[in-house]
Parts: sequence; structure tokens; C-alpha cells
Amino acid sequence: MSGLNAIGSRAVARVQSVIVTVVLIILVLFAVVTIATWNPALLAPSGYPDWRQIVSSVALTFFAFLGFGVITFTAKDLPNPAKQLPRAIFLALLIATTVYVAVSLGVFGTLPADDVVRYGPTALAEAAKPILGDAGYVLMVITALFSTTGAVNAGLYPSIGMTQHLARVGQFPPFFGRSAGRFPAGLLVMAAFAIVLVAFFNLNAIASIGSAVALLVFSSVSIAHLRVRAQTGASIVVLPIGRVATLGTFVIFCTTTLVAEPATAWALLAIIALAVLIDLVWKAAARRSKPPVAPETSA
Repeated sequence: MSGLNAIGSRAVARVQSVIVTVVLIILVLFAVVTIATWNPALLAPSGYPDWRQIVSSVALTFFAFLGFGVITFTAKDLPNPAKQLPRAIFLALLIATTVYVAVSLGVFGTLPADDVVRYGPTALAEAAKPILGDAGYVLMVITALFSTTGAVNAGLYPSIGMTQHLARVGQFPPFFGRSAGRFPAGLLVMAAFAIVLVAFFNLNAIASIGSAVALLVFSSVSIAHLRVRAQTGASIVVLPIGRVATLGTFVIFCTTTLVAEPATAWALLAIIALAVLIDLVWKAAARRSKPPVAPETSA
């Protein structure tokens, strides 16, 4: 995926289109066959978990929708981003939400909630087995691999332009504006972090850490956006709602999910502390390295 992003945005777009098309076709097929044979009694409200757990699960759903933030990084590659970006975002939200809801209905209409929790990451594959047999299980595993590949690809894509821009404005060290051949430094750093997460954390921990960090980042963006609202034309109503929703979800997520995952909670705190420390050290070093400004002299 790093090599693909190093080639350029056109290669990323073509491969990503193939991946997304394959995943959508299989998920739609899965939703149709499971809903056609579901047991509506399994969807009864009496089987719902506590409301706090439902709100906490929104954090993981939020993580699944992070790709819509990545869409904005394509603006530089679009001929008319002012019109194309809003259309792309709303159309993608409509398609993704419809497919997600249909798949969820198919899973929970096929398996009891306890089984869904027990199977965890393989719940979709297990739900496909009663209808499609072992072939359905294998098909959903392949779909998960395609989906993960697409997510990694989408996550690496904005790292190039974002880190280079932050290096130019002095928010990141100049190192991030450099390249090793065709590989920008930001891309290599992001790929290295992805490898570390995959090697040392399980899937649930990665999702929890990613969800918590994303909620904090987007909440901070909502607060900072108020300062430039006049330039962006953002709604004064939507921004506070977004801030309250993200912070509220984060608090409930921490008091429900992360309480049961102490190792993940400590990893999250360590990541935040390390990020703040690196930022403070870099900013202090950058200030010291700036040459003093000579005082103006009168003519």
C-alpha cells in the first residue's frame, strides 16, 4: 500500500475503486441472503444491551466512518472540489449507511446477540455459514481482508499531503517534508506506525484506540473551527453539536469499553502523552533555533 501511494493519487483511486466495489457487492449479497432468512424475534428490544453500551458502540461506528474525513484530502486532485466533494460525501454516506444497517440487520437477525459478541471480528463470517455454508464463511473472511486493505490504503493516502503541509507551516519537523526516493517521509512514518499497531495490538485494541483518538481529534477540530468559521462558512449550530456529540461519546466510551480494557486504556494514555511531549519538545527546539530578530533602527 505504501508503494501504491508513492506512485500517485490516480493509482490509489483505481485500486481503491476495485476494492470498494468488491466489498460492496459481497456485503450487499450477504445482507440480501441473511435478511431473506432472518428471525425477526432476535431483533426484539428486550434483547438490547444497556443504553450506555449502545452509545459506547457509536465510538466504534464513528471509527468505521473515518474515511469520510479522508475524502476531503482529494480536493487538490479534483477539477471542481466545491461541487464534487459535497456530492461525493453525501452519496458515500448514503451508500455506506444503507449497507451497514442492512448488514447489521442480517447479522443480528441470524445470530443471537451473545453469539455476535462471542464471535467478535468473525461474526459476519459466522452469520453467513447457516445460509452459504463454509463457502460463505470463506467469502466473508476474504471480504474482511479486502476491507482492511482498503482502510489501510485510505489511511495512508492523506499522510503525504498532510505531513508535508504541516512541515511547511512549522507544525512538524522539516524531516516530514523530505522524501526517500519516491517515498515521502510522512508516508513511511505512517506505514511504520501501522506495522507496530498490527504487530503488538489485537484488532479490538486497535479499534478502541483508533476510536478514542479520532473522537478527541474531531472534537478538537470542532473547537478550533469556531475561530475560522467566517472563512469556511461552517454552521454555528452544527459545530457545537458535533463537539458535544464527540466528547459525550468519548466519555461514555471510556467509562464502559475502556474500563474493561485496562491495557488499551493505558496504551491510549501513553500515545496521547507521547504525542504532547514530542510536540512540546519540537516546538521548544524550533523556537530556540530561530535567529533573533534585529531591532529596527530609525533613519
